[in-house]
Amino acid sequence: MPIATPEVYSEMLDRAKAGKFAYPAINVTSTQTLHAALRGFAEAESDGIIQISTGGAEFLGGQYSKDMVTGSVALAEFAHIVAEKYPVTVALHTDHCPKDKLDGYVRPLLAVSEERVKAGRNPLFQSHMWDGSAETLADNLEIAQELLARAAAAKIILEVEITPTGGEEDGVSHEINDSLYTTVDDAVRTVEALGLGEKGRYLLAASFGNVHGVYKPGNVVLRPDLLKELNEGVAAKYGKPAGSQPFDFVFHGGSGSTAEEIATALDNGVVKMNLDTDTQYAFTRPVADHMFRNYDGVLKVDGEVGSKKTYDPRTWGKLAEAGMAARVVEATQHLRSAGQKIK
Repeated sequence: MPIATPEVYSEMLDRAKAGKFAYPAINVTSTQTLHAALRGFAEAESDGIIQISTGGAEFLGGQYSKDMVTGSVALAEFAHIVAEKYPVTVALHTDHCPKDKLDGYVRPLLAVSEERVKAGRNPLFQSHMWDGSAETLADNLEIAQELLARAAAAKIILEVEITPTGGEEDGVSHEINDSLYTTVDDAVRTVEALGLGEKGRYLLAASFGNVHGVYKPGNVVLRPDLLKELNEGVAAKYGKPAGSQPFDFVFHGGSGSTAEEIATALDNGVVKMNLDTDTQYAFTRPVADHMFRNYDGVLKVDGEVGSKKTYDPRTWGKLAEAGMAARVVEATQHLRSAGQKIK
């Protein structure tokens, strides 16, 4: 069962919260980066999450039509086949989707899974993300209510981002300022709209100074301790036991974070951490090294014929896969998921 069923995905998230670890959520843009992520999970004996952003889906759809739904469905179907060869369990997820792309991405994908569930099958994706951080919180939560109802009916978990993550990803950008910190009031309003599981399970991407991309030290101030305040505030409001963690948190903009920041986030309820920037570099770095070292082989310099063995995409592609897989292994170690796969 390499691709998690809805029940197993919930079990994965429950195990992560109870064990204070998180799953690396690796953005992929090709069958090759998919294999790299799966390989990394397998080598680390960690379950994990594979995700596709709107930009990734557009790229997967081919540059002729750039169809996001076609691209994401094709890779998800491919993943259902090839993941069988890896001894770990993974969930498929779609990353950041802003309001102007809902009708071209998440809603059609929900429809695909709705049809599958009606036919007695499991959903194609196990979770989808609605990124309403550019909207007012009221509008954000109104749309989230609609999407959560559809997702729950299709046995899918919804991820919501209620306040901004700084930096830029796939055209969605926010300044790095004090708005990058979710308040207890924001969290309470989220529960008022979405409940605490009775309306459907959701993951919460709260903001504690997160920024997409990598910035030099001092440019970003992360406050993962804020997640504890959000949990405590909601627990007190809704009569939950002291120390309980009502939310399943997601850590966005985690590339370049310190080990201490990650550890604090895990202790405070983070069950999923997105990785894109670091794994992109880990994939590309070996390719650049190969090209520089084999300049006269990958190019037909001065009328020569070059070397097929060096410009064959399989040659440098294997190096890229290995580099990215190694970074995924490192992520599982930081997030404490290494060795935690479901037996």
